[in-house]
Amino acid sequence: MGHLEAFLFLLGALGTLADICEIPEVDSQLVEKLGRRLLPQMDLLSPNPSIYVGLRLSSLQAGTQEDLYLHRLKLNYQQCLLGSASRDDNSDCQDRPSMGQLALYLLAVRANCEFVRGHKGDRLVSQLKRFLEDEKKAIGHDHKGHPHTSYYQYSLGILALCVHQKRVHNDVVDKLLSAVEHDQNLYQSHLSVDTAAMAGLAFTCLERSNFNPDQRERITKAIGTVRGKILRDQTSSGHFGNVYSTPLALQLLMTSPVPGVKLGLACLQARTALLTSLQDGAFQNALMISQLLPVLNHKTYLDLIFPDCQAPRVLLRPTTETPAVTPALAIINVTLKVSSLVPPYEQSFFVLSGSSLEDVLKMAQELGRFTYEAQASLSGPYLNSVMGKAAGEREFWQLLQAPDIPLLQGIADYRPKDGETIELRLVSW
Repeated sequence: MGHLEAFLFLLGALGTLADICEIPEVDSQLVEKLGRRLLPQMDLLSPNPSIYVGLRLSSLQAGTQEDLYLHRLKLNYQQCLLGSASRDDNSDCQDRPSMGQLALYLLAVRANCEFVRGHKGDRLVSQLKRFLEDEKKAIGHDHKGHPHTSYYQYSLGILALCVHQKRVHNDVVDKLLSAVEHDQNLYQSHLSVDTAAMAGLAFTCLERSNFNPDQRERITKAIGTVRGKILRDQTSSGHFGNVYSTPLALQLLMTSPVPGVKLGLACLQARTALLTSLQDGAFQNALMISQLLPVLNHKTYLDLIFPDCQAPRVLLRPTTETPAVTPALAIINVTLKVSSLVPPYEQSFFVLSGSSLEDVLKMAQELGRFTYEAQASLSGPYLNSVMGKAAGEREFWQLLQAPDIPLLQGIADYRPKDGETIELRLVSW
């Protein structure tokens, strides 16, 4: 090959790389440290299917603990979902899993190279399809309604059926396509990048499986739309949306090249931003960790279409490091504020440094004049009622660092700093 040909080949190769989202290797010790944070979560009473999916798509494994975890997941979800006749009042199943939780459970089953089959499997698939049908009806024929849950869960449900090679009806897919095409409710909150990424993953699975050939052109166009949205939402720091929406965004961008777009550079900037966030201790929440681990192993949820259950994975072991010397605990002052209600509420509290926002809320409730209720979810507890005021349909209690900075973490994960004012604000979406 002559010099000119070699030069042209190199230019072509660089151009191709620019179109591809590739994440260079991350230090294995950093990845293992991240994975070890999931081990204590696997001992909790209510199993989280996202943890299992994240581990199976990662370079890490939890050995027999992982096998037992899948067994617990199967018992829990089959007990809670397969008919009320077999359950009694003493059942450990307190809440019926949501559409999103059922979808994640089906992803977990597929991550173990299983398809849902047989009578029990068919009933679980039928339940998920009923969930989607109910959401489709809520959105309405004119697409002016809204899902009872969210388009994120709607997308996750379609993805779960797709990786199990279950066809999703055109009219169900149409609702999500219309939401993307008309920007209906998909891009209006700080979760917009997460929702766009999950919708894109669902569409990409449908495109690869060719289950909806009549909609193929719209599906392909919608994938481009959500990719463009994510790339436009890259911040100056490199994150797509914010630090916690970046892993899902990368999962979508890693699925295939985008001609004419400097995708490689955008993904390298995102990797740098994620590494900085990791070193700063940003990823403590199990759900967020489980979405990041596949990316660090160059995997996405789409790898569940044909999962590789023989790939070597490093066995995680509990840390044997000597604990760092704990600094002396300080007393900090945190102000809690509620302006959405009449009369408004504002009170300052002295708490130990390192206390979570949930600790502050508990103290406020114990001292009187303040009440709250929280509901469990896979990402941790979230507020659903403050001072007796429950969030209604299309409402939620937003957490803000006063005056107007939305918190990216929930009440169990966020740790206020000295002198901060945290506002709980009832907002509509």
